[in-house]
Amino acid sequence: MKAGRPDRAARRHSEAKMIRKLPPLNAVRAFEVAARHVSFTRAAEELSVTHGAVSRQVALLEEWLGKELFRRSASQLSLTEAGRTYLAEVSAVLDRLAVASMYVKEQAGPTAFHINAPPTFTMRWLIARMASFQRRHPEVEIRLTTSLAPVNFQEHGYDVAIRGAHAPLEGCSSLPFMTEITAAVCHPDLLGGVKLMRPADLERQALISYATEPFSWRDWLTEVGQPDLRPASTLKFEQMYFALQAAQEGLGFVLVPLFLAIDDILAGRLCAPFGMLGASRRNYYANFSTSSANYPVVRGFYEWLVREGHDTEESILAWAQSMGWRV
Repeated sequence: MKAGRPDRAARRHSEAKMIRKLPPLNAVRAFEVAARHVSFTRAAEELSVTHGAVSRQVALLEEWLGKELFRRSASQLSLTEAGRTYLAEVSAVLDRLAVASMYVKEQAGPTAFHINAPPTFTMRWLIARMASFQRRHPEVEIRLTTSLAPVNFQEHGYDVAIRGAHAPLEGCSSLPFMTEITAAVCHPDLLGGVKLMRPADLERQALISYATEPFSWRDWLTEVGQPDLRPASTLKFEQMYFALQAAQEGLGFVLVPLFLAIDDILAGRLCAPFGMLGASRRNYYANFSTSSANYPVVRGFYEWLVREGHDTEESILAWAQSMGWRV
């Protein structure tokens, strides 16, 4: 081949890119739906057109291609070999077009991002850190709701649901971002000058519980070898938030995730007199619908959650090490 003369195949490829011979796109769309259902009637219902309109669009595409895509009889419709091959290619192209269009749409302007999370987690951890996410993503409009109900994207319409669980949720993209360690905490004044108490000492204390707790005092007392212990009194609240506030006011001991209490522990407003004794563990997960898991704003939010969760875990680890406890 002489220098300076392009290869013929490369030239033909370049010319094909400049002059694309595309089939009628409405006809391609009608074919893809009809082939997926193997029914002109069901395709017409999905596209909100008439049976005849689908039939005409498919016939137009077959004429353009010079190939029959369907075998038609009075009682049955089936794909030809060419139709099956074409369906596989067309479906992939339409999927890529949908993803590309959604990506461009998301970049076009402010994006509303719906987050659903447990109430106490939202008030004591998430909101306190949201400013850093907003600085990184000023184009995103955050909408926060709270719930402990089972995750249902179709019914509630949120983009991400944060939940504590022992295993990933099924039916969605469920990704862990922080470890939840639930331990007993109280106000320092309740210790009476004792730095580390024995579980048996709780018989002289009030135990605070709440309706939504994943780890009960009965579980904890069994774990530390005191299943029959009877406390001096008990207090029960509906939400963790109120139970934790009651502990801060010196009303008794409560079992809460350390990542919700670590700031108050470091500030001296709470303490964990039993350390990691009897503590339970599970993960906090960010749950996304499988269709949205790869959207840029979703990926950005999850990456931010992982960073913030890591920072919180590092704070807990440093505190525990300073107390001589192993996390």
